[in-house]
Formats: sequence, C-alpha cells, structure tokens
Amino acid sequence: MAILTCASGVILVVDDSPDTLSFLNEALERAGFTVLIALEGKQALTIAEKITPDMILLDAIMPNMDGFETCQQLKANKALEKIPVIFMTGLSDTDSVVKGLEAGGVDYLHKPIKPNELVARIRVHLNNARLTNSARSALDTTGQQLFTVNGQGKLIWATPLTQALFERAELDMHWRDTVLALQLRQWLGHQPNIGQSYHLSDSAYPLEVRLVDSSDNDEILLKLIDLEGPTGPERLQQKLNVTERESEVLFWIGKGKTNKDIGEILSMSPRTVNKHLDQIYKKLHVENRTSAATIAIRVLEQW
Repeated sequence: MAILTCASGVILVVDDSPDTLSFLNEALERAGFTVLIALEGKQALTIAEKITPDMILLDAIMPNMDGFETCQQLKANKALEKIPVIFMTGLSDTDSVVKGLEAGGVDYLHKPIKPNELVARIRVHLNNARLTNSARSALDTTGQQLFTVNGQGKLIWATPLTQALFERAELDMHWRDTVLALQLRQWLGHQPNIGQSYHLSDSAYPLEVRLVDSSDNDEILLKLIDLEGPTGPERLQQKLNVTERESEVLFWIGKGKTNKDIGEILSMSPRTVNKHLDQIYKKLHVENRTSAATIAIRVLEQW
C-alpha cells in the first residue's frame, strides 16, 4: 500500500505486489506526489485512521482482507466514509467491476496501470470530491478547533471539537455571546494579521484564538487553541505511535530543520538523529524525509 501526498491532497494506495508498488511509487513521485507504502488491507485501515487521505487507490485482490472488504470497512467508518476510492485490479469481468462499485468505489482501473491515465483520474476525482463537499463539512471532518464570528465577534458556527473545548472550559452560550463577543470585537477592531493570536481573558481555562482568515467581514474564521493541550511532539507521539524521542525528531523534521540543526536543538549527534529517522520511516511506512515531514505537518495542522 502507498499513500501519496501532494499540494492537492493525500492519496492512499493499497497493493500486495512489491513490483506494482515500486512502479506506482516511481510514476507518482514523478507526478509530484509523496508516497507511503504498505501491503494489505488491515494496514491500510490503520494508516487511514491515523492520516485521513483525500483519496484511496485500492487493489481488489489481496490475501487476508481483499480490496472489496477493505473498502466496505472504510465506508463503515464515519470519519473515512466520504473518501473516494479507485479500485485497481487485473480482473476485467463485469461482476468484479460491479462488486467494486457496490463496495463504495467511484472508479475502476485495470492492470497494467497506465501512469498518465492514473494521474488524470486521481485529479478528476479529487476535484469532484472537493466540489461536492462544502467548506464547513471539510473543516468538520479535519478534526480542527475552528469557528467563525461576524464583525461584532458573535459566534456563527463552530466545529464539533470547538464546541467540545468550550464545554470542557465550562464556557456556556451566555459567556460566548457576551464576554467572548466583546473581546473578539475589540481585538478584531485592531485589524490583526493572519496568524496572529489573542489570549482570552475572564476564563478559568487558558484559551487562545488565532486568526485564520478575515477576507469575508461577515464571517471571520478563527482557531481556538487549548493552551493546556499537548505539545507538538506529544501530538505526534499520540497520533503516530512513535517514541518520545522519535516524536521530537519528527516535529523538527516537519519544521524543515536539518539533522545538524535537530542535533543541536535536542543535544544529540546528527548520526543519532539519522538513527531515529530510520525508525520513523519504518513506523510511518515512508521512504524519505519529505514523506515523513508531510505526515508530521498534516497531523499538527489537524490538531
């Protein structure tokens, strides 16, 4: 299996043939994708739960759990059910095509795969998926603590995680409509830049808001930040099942630091950093630094 990451999205590819994976890896990297690798359905499910892909390329015939069952399990998971799945197989009979589509697939490619056709279909289905999902639905499924307010600081909409954090902080609707709205109205009146943050006062629980987008004065997008929440490395450790030291190395890889830089930050030799990287690659099923950094960035962005 492989996961591909590009500026336009993350693709998860599942296949039990090393030769096919090698071929797809090379073809897709040439097309600008980043590739992660695994060989069977259960591993695909595990990785998809850790890093929600934008599309899945799925081999139909595999040992243990075939592609049809893998797709059915993906579609049974609410967090993954909307991901478009393209089946890949050597089977050409109508029954197999129908079975793949009934399992939840949106398309079917016959082996041997033609790289240009594969890339073209990926882009078409990614664009179609984005057009059929509203911006709010997309934000809800990313697991981010985002919300919108109007120019007066009045709460318009919030993702489920934002609502949960307000409740954990014991900040009821009256507080949000009065205290929060006043603070945000005054802060936004100073026209903060994108990325700037404001520490909320009059709350027993430490919270901060960050400006994400203010292009629409009627609906300003903000991110709610839990200042008592886990650090970046702790988030990576929780989500990706890496060790504490590996999570620290991966965090700085995601920040674009070199092995020498990371060694100085973490008080270890570049050689030790490289040993941790080898373990990180194995655990994330990636082959290079770029893929590891992409996963780290994606996990941190979704927090």
